[in-house]
Amino acid sequence: MNMKRFLSLFLVLISFTFLSFNISNRLQKKVAKEIKKTFSVENFSLESIPVSDAVNKQLTQVISKENLFKITNNSALLGYAYVDKAPSKTDEFDYLILLNKDLIVAKTKILIYREDYGGEIGSKRWLKQFIGKTFKDTLTYEQDIIAISGATISASSMTIAVNKFLQNLAILHQNKVF
Repeated sequence: MNMKRFLSLFLVLISFTFLSFNISNRLQKKVAKEIKKTFSVENFSLESIPVSDAVNKQLTQVISKENLFKITNNSALLGYAYVDKAPSKTDEFDYLILLNKDLIVAKTKILIYREDYGGEIGSKRWLKQFIGKTFKDTLTYEQDIIAISGATISASSMTIAVNKFLQNLAILHQNKVF
């Protein structure tokens, strides 16, 4: 197989992988980059994880097929990805939570921040505080998670968002969604 044909086939496969969920192209690229870095892989597949209406009624917020995914490489489970939005002072920001296959937070990332102030929540150093957390953890802003001067609303919002996700993760785990 010549290189041109191989690249065409590769691009088609990647396109189908990303067409399986409905987030913007801009977010798709950022999510893919973080998955590659976090799991040290070049190729992977994302598969939407369906959450039934009955389980969604138990959650603190609805999880749809557009924001919860299983990450695999050659049929081997690598982990899970959760993409959502959280409020900032006057707008909202998009964030990503990556879990390893044991449902432990492997990485958090601010994908798109839309404010002039408060963008410090996107720093790797601050976001590292969430790594290693599980559905058994409850986080308190300014106790477990360090406050950021000038980003109080966004930092608090990210802490609340991660907390809600961890609570939902416990319910999803109980209901054998994973």
